[in-house]
Amino acid sequence: MKSKNKLAIHGGIPVRSSYLPYGRQWIDDEDIKAVVEVLKSDYLTTGPIISQFEIEIAAYVGAKYAVAFSNGTAALHGSCFAAGLNEGDEVITTPMTFAASANCIIYQGAKPIFADIEPNTYNISPQSIQSLITPKTKAIIPVDFTGQPADLNDIQILANKYDLIVIEDAAHALGSLYKGRKIGSISDMTMFSFHPVKHITTGEGGVITTNNKRYYEKLIQFRSHGITRDQGKLIENHGPWYYEMQFLGFNYRLSDIQAALGISQLKKLNKFVQRRRLIAEMYNKAFKGISEITVPYQTEDSNSSWHLYIIRLNLNKLSAGRKEIFEALLKENIGVNVHYIPVHKLPYYKQIGYEQDLCPNAEKLYEETITIPLFPSMTEQDVHDVITAVKKVINHYSIEG
Repeated sequence: MKSKNKLAIHGGIPVRSSYLPYGRQWIDDEDIKAVVEVLKSDYLTTGPIISQFEIEIAAYVGAKYAVAFSNGTAALHGSCFAAGLNEGDEVITTPMTFAASANCIIYQGAKPIFADIEPNTYNISPQSIQSLITPKTKAIIPVDFTGQPADLNDIQILANKYDLIVIEDAAHALGSLYKGRKIGSISDMTMFSFHPVKHITTGEGGVITTNNKRYYEKLIQFRSHGITRDQGKLIENHGPWYYEMQFLGFNYRLSDIQAALGISQLKKLNKFVQRRRLIAEMYNKAFKGISEITVPYQTEDSNSSWHLYIIRLNLNKLSAGRKEIFEALLKENIGVNVHYIPVHKLPYYKQIGYEQDLCPNAEKLYEETITIPLFPSMTEQDVHDVITAVKKVINHYSIEG
């Protein structure tokens, strides 16, 4: 008979009989009804529901404006355009992020400069940022990694000192707080993602929030080919049908179908975030006394909305590497992941000349972390299964055990 303590990867019984993903959307009948109502309406895309969604997102985060995009990457691209980035400019960002945080800079012909991360929060280091500022630096793109806000106070001090624009990548941080303020109301521009594994979903989608009217107007026009029908902006006016393409924009529009789903999801956001925080607390409590892993550090200044929960392996106390532990957890039917491969280590960035030993803290973090499941529809049993599997695998590979 197979032992429950024997790892599944070695022929033992898995902790779960079915696979648990690391993230999953939560769609209910209210969401489906909202989408069906739009499907039966006169507008499927570029209609009134998009504006309603933007108004509600802006109100939720406490910003004056919001502009919805087809995805988070498109929103970041739009923000870089609105910031006026051009060839020869430099933008400082973190390598501990998805590639889009840096790619959006290159889309505008500018150059990403990678600052290292803080060893405790895993967010971009203000000290590293300051050491990299040159006369070519035009903006900073901090990333609120896993949902914990970056050190926005120190970053803004640098931005004010050197006249830089702050574009906050808050793809992980909808519902997070920094010094009591909601993320989305603080930086010059803030991006949120509505990918299915994020806090709320529109299928695919993203948004930029801002308090700056000039950025807002540029973003609105950029997402629609650079075209405007605003009579106050037209160079000529041939009649009621007339429009002008005034610069090269993109077709980055969200649809009314997606916006309807977003509005419905937004009503449940506080419940989703509350559940994420509760699951994170359960993980913190369960793993606190395990010397072989380090749980996420949270600053007193912030209240994370916990997009991801990352455990850091203390490999000097384990007889296996991250790959072996990752594969063992998969065999227990726990859907683990790794966030992220440092951007400068990706083949494209190697090809265009980025050094490989660039950000030692980020590179070390990458070698030692595993993302475990965290999403609001997880049951108590799901959470228990994750905890049981992590302990089972870590105990097996523990040098002390």
